[in-house]
Amino acid sequence: MENIGRNLEIINENIGEAAYKSGRERSDITLIGVTKTVDVQRINHLVSLGVTNLGENRVQELMGKYERVNGCNWHLIGNLQKNKVKYIIDKVSLIQSADSFALAQCINNEAAKKNVVADILLEINIANEVTKHGITPTECLGLARNLEGFGNIRLRGLMTVAPFVENGEENRDFFKKMFDLYVDIRAKIVNNKHISVLSMGMTGDYAQAIEEGANMVRVGTGIFGRREL
Repeated sequence: MENIGRNLEIINENIGEAAYKSGRERSDITLIGVTKTVDVQRINHLVSLGVTNLGENRVQELMGKYERVNGCNWHLIGNLQKNKVKYIIDKVSLIQSADSFALAQCINNEAAKKNVVADILLEINIANEVTKHGITPTECLGLARNLEGFGNIRLRGLMTVAPFVENGEENRDFFKKMFDLYVDIRAKIVNNKHISVLSMGMTGDYAQAIEEGANMVRVGTGIFGRREL
C-alpha cells in the first residue's frame, strides 16, 4: 500500500511538470487509475488517496468491482463488444473506446433503454497498428458527424493507445498528430460544446502526451506496479 502512495506522488509531480511545460496547471489534467487485474483493496486505497477516476479494460472485470469500490467514476478503456454494452451503459462515466458506427449505434440504443446519455470518446489507431483497435484519423470526422444524429450519445473527444515503446519520446509525433486531429474535430463539428477530452498517454509516455496536449492520461503500472497477466 505504501508503494501506491509513493508512486502516486511521483506521478502527480510528473504530471504537474508536464502540464507546466504545456502552459497549463496540474488541475487541468485528469489521471485515470487503470485497475486491470488489481484487487479491490488496493483500488479502494487509491481512491482514498484522491484518484477517483478508474479505468477498466474488460466489462466482466469492471462489473465484478463495481459494487465493491465506492466514490469513483468508472471508465471503460478497452475494446467493447456490442453484446456487452448493456451491462455497463448506466455504470460508466465515459466509454473511451468507441471505434465504429455500429458500436456507437448500439451504445445509443442501450442508453435510450436506460434513459441515460452516454459520454464517449472515439478511439483512434494513430499509428495504424494491426494489433490495435480504433479508427483511422481520416475516418474520424465522418464518424463524428454521423454521431450528431444520436440523441443518447454525447461525443466528448478522442482517445488513442500509442505504440508500446521503451522511450516515451518515440511517441511524441503520434501525440502531436492526435492533438492536431482533436483541434480539427472541434473546429468542424457544429455541436462541439461537449468535445473537451483528449485521452492519450500511459505509464511509459504520459509526460510526453501531456506536453503535446493530452488532458487525460491512463496509468496503471506506474501506480500499482507490474500487473499479473
